[in-house]
Amino acid sequence: MNLVFRSPQNPNSHLTVKERSEASFPVRYLWRSGLIRGRVLDFGSGLGQDVAFLRQKGVDVSGYDPHYAPDLPQGRFDTILCLYVLNVLLPEEQAHVLMAVSELLAPTGRAYFAVRRDIQRDGFRTHVKHGVSVYQCNVKLPYLSILRTEHCEIYEYRPYNRMPHPDAATCPFCAPEAERELITESATTFAIFDKYPVSPGHALIIPKKHIANYFDLSTHVKTACWLMADRVQQLLIERFHPDGFNVGINVGATAGQTVPHVHIHLIPRYSGDAEDPTGGVRHVIPGKGNYRKMG
Repeated sequence: MNLVFRSPQNPNSHLTVKERSEASFPVRYLWRSGLIRGRVLDFGSGLGQDVAFLRQKGVDVSGYDPHYAPDLPQGRFDTILCLYVLNVLLPEEQAHVLMAVSELLAPTGRAYFAVRRDIQRDGFRTHVKHGVSVYQCNVKLPYLSILRTEHCEIYEYRPYNRMPHPDAATCPFCAPEAERELITESATTFAIFDKYPVSPGHALIIPKKHIANYFDLSTHVKTACWLMADRVQQLLIERFHPDGFNVGINVGATAGQTVPHVHIHLIPRYSGDAEDPTGGVRHVIPGKGNYRKMG
């Protein structure tokens, strides 16, 4: 499983790693606060100082870094740390990290994202030590902020379907059931399996903001949805091994939309699951599927 997307426009992000003689401020704060529990993953562990610190404390901790510690983590984790990683990534790379962390976190777990608050401007700069172009940016997340200082902010992430939602009685997608499997999640979007699947692995990609019409979504959220669709497609291939996919969005009751909250259907298809699949999504109107037989 490929956990992260590395943009060719940002090839030197690993060179921003800090060579520390002690654990980072966020990990020391989280440890003192009693927030590091159970099985722990340091996602983006760099040179491993925080991993070494936690191991000295007797913590069951693993480190993952696509450059310095590339062995893929196995299983789910009760606590995931992602410290000062997002600030050196482009937006698309950030989205992939958020999704990867959500996929590795246990349903009742917590993840902690630390971001810098002392960056003066977003953009590329020449690294003083290495002399190559590196990227840095400010990052704001829609998660609970548990600490903010002049230099750092720490967010706590919980899976979206494990959070309290005030709109639980009015929209099933604004408050997804806790027992539903969360496939993946980013800052603005999440994916779950359809409650009434038409095939094994039938998934829904859903923006968190309650909007009925896909065409009313912002460009930012539309982009987030399709980034997630790409990721979910990869996960479904690994898990269900389909032979093809249908992708569809119902807009309005006339088009068959039953829940007035945008959702993209990603439907795996399997050889033999329909007598004649020719025409695919054209079958939304009976008799219009196979246009080759209509003349």
